[in-house]
Amino acid sequence: MVIRKLNIGEEPPIDLLLLADPSRILVEEYVQRGECFVAENDGQIIGVYVLLPTRPETVELVNIAVIEAQNGKGFGKQLIMNAIEVAKLRRYRTIEVGTGNSSIGQLALYQKCGFRITGVDIDFFIRHYPEEIFENGIQCRDMIRLSQDL
Repeated sequence: MVIRKLNIGEEPPIDLLLLADPSRILVEEYVQRGECFVAENDGQIIGVYVLLPTRPETVELVNIAVIEAQNGKGFGKQLIMNAIEVAKLRRYRTIEVGTGNSSIGQLALYQKCGFRITGVDIDFFIRHYPEEIFENGIQCRDMIRLSQDL
């Protein structure tokens, strides 16, 4: 697997980004403001993540997705670790990520990669998404915020 930054003018893999965030409006907005990286395997895009500067010395991993056929093979962890390394190279001091309260697998993965829970944005997904989201039989209501010092 090779991870690279998208070239200027290269279209981001919107369908893949929408796997992690169902709001096309939000995805298109933060892709414009952030840096988009893709993971390729044999010339096919199999994963993506977006880093978005949020405050001085802080960057947020706002989207990370792997094609469903490649889930469970460690590519998500490789993408997260690459994002951490890129953030360090860009001299950020903190990397943050947020995920839904119902995203049990993602919460475990982020913590395995060194992130710590720092807060909860109550009803984030109720306020920002017009349709209800369910994962693992749980309604996604709250944004669990995590961060890591670099």
